[in-house]
Amino acid sequence: MTRAVLLTLGGLLACCGWVATTTAAPKRKDAPTVPSDTLITLPPETRLEDVVETIHGVSMRDPYRWLEDDRSTEVRQWTGTQNAYTRLLLDAVPGRDYIRERLSQLMTIGTIDAPKARGGRLFYLKRSGDQEQPVLYLRDSGGSRVLIDPNTLSGDGTTALDWWYPSPDGLLVAWGSSRNGDEWSTLRVRDVDTGRDRIEEIPRTRAASVAWLPDATGFYYTRYPDIGDVPRGDENYHRRIFRHLLDTDHRADSLIFGDGRAPEDWVDVQISRDGRWLLASVSIGWDRTELYLTDRQAPVAGWRTLVAGEAARYEAHFGSGEIFLWTNAGAPRGRLYRVDPAAPERAGWVEIVPEGPDALTSVSVIAGRLFLHYLHLASSRVVIVNREGVIENPVTLPLRGTVACLNGESDGTEAYLLFHSYFVPPIVYRVDPATGGLTEFDRVAADIDSSAYVVNQVTYPSKDGTPVSMFLVHKKGLKKNGTNPTLLYGYGGFNQSLVPGFQRNSFLWLEQGGVLAIANLRGGGEYGEAWHQAGTLDRKQNVFDDYLAAAEWLIKQKYTSSSKLVAQGGSNGGLLVGAALVQKPDLFRAVVCQVPLLDMLRYHQFLVARLWIPEYGTAEDSTQFEYLRRYSPYQNVKDGTVYPAILLATAESDSRVAPLHARKMTARLQAASTSGRPVLLRLETRAGHGAGKPVRKLVEEYTDIWSFVFAQIGMAPKAPGAATAKKPAAKKPAAKKTAPKKPAATKSRSGS
Repeated sequence: MTRAVLLTLGGLLACCGWVATTTAAPKRKDAPTVPSDTLITLPPETRLEDVVETIHGVSMRDPYRWLEDDRSTEVRQWTGTQNAYTRLLLDAVPGRDYIRERLSQLMTIGTIDAPKARGGRLFYLKRSGDQEQPVLYLRDSGGSRVLIDPNTLSGDGTTALDWWYPSPDGLLVAWGSSRNGDEWSTLRVRDVDTGRDRIEEIPRTRAASVAWLPDATGFYYTRYPDIGDVPRGDENYHRRIFRHLLDTDHRADSLIFGDGRAPEDWVDVQISRDGRWLLASVSIGWDRTELYLTDRQAPVAGWRTLVAGEAARYEAHFGSGEIFLWTNAGAPRGRLYRVDPAAPERAGWVEIVPEGPDALTSVSVIAGRLFLHYLHLASSRVVIVNREGVIENPVTLPLRGTVACLNGESDGTEAYLLFHSYFVPPIVYRVDPATGGLTEFDRVAADIDSSAYVVNQVTYPSKDGTPVSMFLVHKKGLKKNGTNPTLLYGYGGFNQSLVPGFQRNSFLWLEQGGVLAIANLRGGGEYGEAWHQAGTLDRKQNVFDDYLAAAEWLIKQKYTSSSKLVAQGGSNGGLLVGAALVQKPDLFRAVVCQVPLLDMLRYHQFLVARLWIPEYGTAEDSTQFEYLRRYSPYQNVKDGTVYPAILLATAESDSRVAPLHARKMTARLQAASTSGRPVLLRLETRAGHGAGKPVRKLVEEYTDIWSFVFAQIGMAPKAPGAATAKKPAAKKPAAKKTAPKKPAATKSRSGS
């Protein structure tokens, strides 16, 4: 399924050492237009509107609601001026040239994925060198060759290959691409032998699920209705299953499943290898699944309910004449059943893998066996069992890290897994299903000296005493003297786990002596469904408490101090650091808040956010409104508060989290903060939530992020071994040449 200070320029110079002049903002190709005579010396003025809304008897002020309108000329002009102000400050950061240079090197470290085997052919993604997007390759008896290269589909690399599904015989590939990061894919079908696409061109197939017919004459797939075919506001919903026959007009495709269901239901489709059984999976939020099964040999019987009406998750995997059913029903860390599709009644289910001490996170049916992926202390463990659940072999991984995917055919002879860790670039291994033995298939080359660093996993108590684990990554020989620059990253939601992974851009930070701290907060999936549920709905404050406790522990243990501590999070993690910012602003020197949710009273009214109501709740419910307003970052900004510096980064084409959150929070914090530290908005054009972003844009984004971070903690990064330039003697300022004073508060800058 995947699914913000009012200050003078002088104050900024004093606290950051940034150099700026009262000149027009530098222009960039992707920046919104700003009048050429605009002088950027202070954060742009933001007008207020007297918007007061009564929600369940409570008056809520929203003076920046006008910033929600993406189509407004005034909003676009305001955004352009904010971007120009951000550019003025970030482009002048000392050491920025080195930051860009080093990131350009790090981001060219390639990527690879575990191949999918179909019809004796292997299909896999790989990106090398300066390619903007990963390329889909085919490997067969004739060697390897490019099958789909999205880098050729647009001149600037903003067209991404979103997903792809080879046919059972390996002769065709259904694939989807989108532009500018909006993730609204168009489905096409490529002929593997000719390298050409057939006539199919099916729009609105975002994150499509595709199930090929055994003879590859067509497929079942998911798509959304055309805009105009659903009520206004529902354009992002009503995902349904259709059947398509090759070389026909998709507008004549038969609707197979989903008619009459709730618009927010997320449906996926699977088909058994022999083509007899078709299964529809319906996700309702992130903690409930329904499964429906139909026998294609007896179509008049229709859909049969396999699971419905339970507050639990289920995942079905077809074997040879059977279904293996993973669930957390009655087992928060997961268990596995074997089910006969011809007699799927609950009484006939056979439990073959009971709940264990570790979280069972995924199951793959490969070569007639089951590959079970567990998380043990937030790191991967893989075990091979037979259809009875009896352990045959563990898979011995090279070191502690993450298995990102496991691929193979249910009746094949080989499995492939992708492994990586903090200092290990992606490696693809071929797995012998009979022994669990690994042989290297391919790897990504990287000039990283892993011997210079260490990874430790610690446990600290949260506010309520709950033990929380956290990874600490840093150079060897670190001195715990309270002066180490430290970046604390978290997410804490949607059952997503933060596990060891190779993050290219983080080496810039580590090389400069920074500490990277990654906390496994409640709301994630590291320790099973109970851990996830402990961070949802009215328990969301637990996530923020876990994160704040991590910051306090790092300071108490003398890894760092509040003057050297940076908070970072994106999406749901943007909500996390936004809440941390307003709840304990004195803990952090700076905050990097990416593609965030920040107005939790109105979030559900935009884009796909109704899908997240089961995770967060909605202000339309009086009980949920109470806890949402207690933590919603935008509503809890207080005037006259000393807030840390913050960079709010968002994107124009984000089709998940609306950019309005970052805009409104920017205006609110610029009006409220008295710290003299910058509140910066970075709104990127031709980009979305993050998926499919080209390398060039990633370099630009992280150059800005790390420029902001290093400036705030008082560091000018330099190449290892580079001599530090001797500072010139300070000159006594001439009379009346001091930095401009902070202006008196004006009506347009007052907060709600």
